[in-house]
Amino acid sequence: MNLDLLRQERQKWLTWKNILPCQNAISALPRPLETKVHLGDCITIDIIPASKEDEMQIRQAALLMKPWRKGPFRINDLLIDAEWQSYIKYNFLEPYFALKNKIVGDIGCNNGYYLFRMQEHLPKKLIGFDPSAIYFSQFQFIDHFIKSDIVYELLGVEHVAFYEHKFDVLFCLGVLYHRSDPVMTLKSLCKGLNSGGELILDTFMIEGEDDICLTPKERYSKIPNIYFIPTVPALINWCYRAGFEKVEVLGNMITDMNEQRKTEWIDTQSLEDFLDPNNTTKTVEGYPAPKRVYIKAYKA
Repeated sequence: MNLDLLRQERQKWLTWKNILPCQNAISALPRPLETKVHLGDCITIDIIPASKEDEMQIRQAALLMKPWRKGPFRINDLLIDAEWQSYIKYNFLEPYFALKNKIVGDIGCNNGYYLFRMQEHLPKKLIGFDPSAIYFSQFQFIDHFIKSDIVYELLGVEHVAFYEHKFDVLFCLGVLYHRSDPVMTLKSLCKGLNSGGELILDTFMIEGEDDICLTPKERYSKIPNIYFIPTVPALINWCYRAGFEKVEVLGNMITDMNEQRKTEWIDTQSLEDFLDPNNTTKTVEGYPAPKRVYIKAYKA
């Protein structure tokens, strides 16, 4: 697979009519003399100095890039209150990973919220994969001020096995249920790891001790590209079939309206619209409401 040719083709995405205004806005952003960055639950950037005109320009650029799914971010007084309170997932997972001096990849990295926060763990290299021009633009917007060494690739999980080098740790959060062949996806992730490497993954789950999965007829929680939702035993079996040597279940968590909710930064529906209004333990289609399982899978 020629990844360089693929990269060249995907750079053209940045000229699409809905993306080009974002790219132009990024190019025109003010270049402050100093920035102070705090990589906490809300990634905070203080720009010094910043005029009222600068702050208005920054706000207008951020609004161009909606929807903001992952966050939150704050730039001076501007709060980008993203749909997901991403720190809930990050803080849950943080005790389970060690990234110092390691090559780390985040598959389906969105705007890079997790990658920005991982910088505090002093990895050797951070690489994000996401084939979305709007999320890449959001990353560029935030990174204009942070000036990180993060590499963002407009590539997907199917390209990990063919990447120029292997990874010590891969994160794959909220991706697997979007793939029509989950075992092949896990194989790609396993092939992308160095010997002794680790995969940290979360996906939707259903309760049960049997090795089975839910296959929605058309949509799950109003989302059309959801293919398989396994029990935990079924997910573990998928991992073993993909070539992982050991699987550790870190925990599970029901998605609630504190973690995912509608804000002015998305202009679309969110979790409250996806659940049965008379029974929030069910989706509008009658399936079990979203619940996630978190695992760590080890390559021999």
